[in-house]
Amino acid sequence: MTAPPLPPPPPDSPRPRRPHTPPDARRTYSVTTVLIALCCALFVLGPASGLNPLYGTGDAALSAQTAYFARWGVIPRDLWAGHPAAWLTPLTALFVHGSWLHLLGNALFLHVFGQMTEARMGRTAYTVFYLVTGYLALVGFAAAHAASGQTLVGASGSISGVLGAFLYLFPRARVTSLFPFLFFLPLRFPAWVVLLFWFALQWLAARRDPAGPGVAYLAHVVGFALGFLYAWARHRPATVGVTRENTPATEGESQP
Repeated sequence: MTAPPLPPPPPDSPRPRRPHTPPDARRTYSVTTVLIALCCALFVLGPASGLNPLYGTGDAALSAQTAYFARWGVIPRDLWAGHPAAWLTPLTALFVHGSWLHLLGNALFLHVFGQMTEARMGRTAYTVFYLVTGYLALVGFAAAHAASGQTLVGASGSISGVLGAFLYLFPRARVTSLFPFLFFLPLRFPAWVVLLFWFALQWLAARRDPAGPGVAYLAHVVGFALGFLYAWARHRPATVGVTRENTPATEGESQP
């Protein structure tokens, strides 16, 4: 009687392999994050933050702030006086902020609405859109106040453009908002309600403030309108060849 053959030795346990990560997934940064980080870094290093000892304190710091804003910000009177270098200031002004509140407010809006807008547009198109919209918004404000000698700084024109584009691209998205007249309760509303309410406030403020000091509400209105029109022209169904009903919802949108 022949003994049964011995079973084959168990195969070596397979060595665990590192899961394949798509190239796009390895990139954890975004243009929106880079823009926020750049604005924050330039503000901290600049004289308005009060954190850079190179600018001194007291009157010396105030003089440094005035000179800094005059160099990198938009002065409408200089823009229309025929100085070629002044036409670069609507671009540099996008990365200069006048106070911590100014910076943090813009950073919050850009973080909330910029990520999804960037994902829909694509990085390159979003970057060009952000810079061009902000540039034109500041030039539009300068055109309306051509004789003004006040300095205009901040990324509000670009961010308003992002809000306008977001309104067209994600009207069904729901965002959490705080309204003072509702005791600052965090409530979720459709994006179109929040953004149209915000736009109405900017429009009314711009009409009540024709001289242009303080917040440049008109730049917000121009940026918002440009952003919405660009998103409509670039991403409307007739352009991409599909209908909204056949397009899968993006993060933040609810399926119909």
